Amino acid sequence: MLRHVDTTTVTLWLVTSQALNIKLHLSHAQSTIEGETVQRSVPVGKKAFIHVITFKVTKSIDANTRYDYDLLHDNQSLIADLTHLHYGEHSTHFIFQQSLTHVAHGSCRKPHHKGDDALLLLDKELDTELKKQSLSRPDLMLMSGDQVYMDDVAGPMVQAINTVVETLGLFTETLSDATIESSEELRNNPDLLYKRESLLPKVPNNDTLIDAFFGAKEKPVFTSVNANNHLISLSEMIAMYLLVWSPSCWEWVSFDNHLSDQTLRDQFAEEEKTLTSFIQGLDRIQRVLAHVPTYMIFDDHDVTDDWNLTRGWEEVVYGHSLSKRVIGNALTAYWLCQGWANNVDAFEELFEQSEQVFSEGLPQQNDFIQRLFDWQNWSFSLDTSPMVYVLDSRTRRWRSESNKHKPSGLLDWEALCEFQQAVIGHERVIVVSPAPIFGVKFIEAIQRVFTFFGKALVVDAENWMAHKGTANVILNIFRHRDTPPQFIILSGDVHYNFVYDVSIKHSRYSPNIVQVTASGIKNTFPDTLLKILDKMNQMLYASRSPLNWFTKRRTMKIKARRPACQPLRTLINTPSLGKVRIRSDNDEVNCEIVTPSGKTIHFEKDKS
Repeated sequence: MLRHVDTTTVTLWLVTSQALNIKLHLSHAQSTIEGETVQRSVPVGKKAFIHVITFKVTKSIDANTRYDYDLLHDNQSLIADLTHLHYGEHSTHFIFQQSLTHVAHGSCRKPHHKGDDALLLLDKELDTELKKQSLSRPDLMLMSGDQVYMDDVAGPMVQAINTVVETLGLFTETLSDATIESSEELRNNPDLLYKRESLLPKVPNNDTLIDAFFGAKEKPVFTSVNANNHLISLSEMIAMYLLVWSPSCWEWVSFDNHLSDQTLRDQFAEEEKTLTSFIQGLDRIQRVLAHVPTYMIFDDHDVTDDWNLTRGWEEVVYGHSLSKRVIGNALTAYWLCQGWANNVDAFEELFEQSEQVFSEGLPQQNDFIQRLFDWQNWSFSLDTSPMVYVLDSRTRRWRSESNKHKPSGLLDWEALCEFQQAVIGHERVIVVSPAPIFGVKFIEAIQRVFTFFGKALVVDAENWMAHKGTANVILNIFRHRDTPPQFIILSGDVHYNFVYDVSIKHSRYSPNIVQVTASGIKNTFPDTLLKILDKMNQMLYASRSPLNWFTKRRTMKIKARRPACQPLRTLINTPSLGKVRIRSDNDEVNCEIVTPSGKTIHFEKDKS
């Protein structure tokens, strides 16, 4: 995977089945580019080694120029025989852009969702571009969360994960406060398929009318409604990453629908059919990821549903050794497979500590997990034009002191101040926020009702306006006279698509804010319900509606861009990839989504 390119460095991420000394060879027009390869490697199994390869050039990399690259071991290419990575006769390559004009983004890619994978569209674009010898590819791709689903896993995927863990010898770990003693027992117990919620810790609810209405007296501390195959061990989670990004490991996999329960057997068969379609596109997914610089940030499903949603959730989950280990394993897998390659130098301390952790038995695993829980540098920025700032809205939350069941703010005061200081002085900033900063107001109103009754978890009441402190500070940042003149906010999470234009009422210093929500790459919202919510939101919270004066964003004017193909809708429900096109000579931001069928849906600005 091509993860980062700037004027001085190229960073790639890969996994090999042997410990290799790898060199990156870079060239332009058949002339070798001088530089130094820095290899950082972590063994995660007997036959699995994760590498981050950074090439530091002697002279700067030029923008709008094609560079070919290869990975060498003992002067032999590791890529040449991987023909599915090549576009015809073209070698693996990239084109670096300092000034961004075309950005792709998306979130929520669930393998067993009944819908096509929108990432395949980028592969079609690159293939067409190279055949026509025209430049149309995105400058980079920004993934804003839920790249994997650790909590919502299909039965056939669990079987595939077990096969990969065994074949690669991924490291076993011991488990405490559980009905099983080690991660090996997960793999060797087929009776746990669709029954893993029995392993997860449970907590009692208070016996009140509200609890009786919303659920039983006992529920798992993990709140995903599909936790019956929740991944638990680090080895399982690493295997999941390999299976959603590459076709290689699927060569070892065969499915066995051995279930005695007819309902579960039918579910397995349906999931197998959907997964088979997903697998067929992975060679092209791997190909596009090898050619387009890709940056990632976590959201909840990369770890577990409702991750850190309330203070009460945190007290329960981090207070039990098994659930704490599960969260820590997911965060470890995220660092290894996503976060690390976003900004290699920022994680040098973690890499140095990891050298004492990753071996048979995973010694010092708990110490490393605690270090990850304390880590403050998951956010990152790109020195492009416009600047890109990617928010960590999961681990630095503004927790409610008055009521542990109230939703936490998505960023605390200190993190918001860091964000403000980082963007001051820039003319235009692209902000990646996993959850929309400006959500659908009618949906937020429903979430507020449930939150009032202490049931934020029931409706996933996770939005920027749910916490008074966070809401006030982020809106004040937009209102500040030194704030950048233009923000482009890219978000996901919600499983539907919409575009908002936002300005400040009655202000001489209003920035031009465009929020593009593209979600999901392979996921959707219940369609009938979304149509109702869309209609109610338009009726009750139109830009001139007096109800807006009762919201925290009363000083903001928000206008929805309508899709050209469905002018009566503001929310579009389809798997898709978001596209933002910008120019340096004006403030116009053209927004569109592209569906798996290849259909492009433009969102047209309201000029009234």
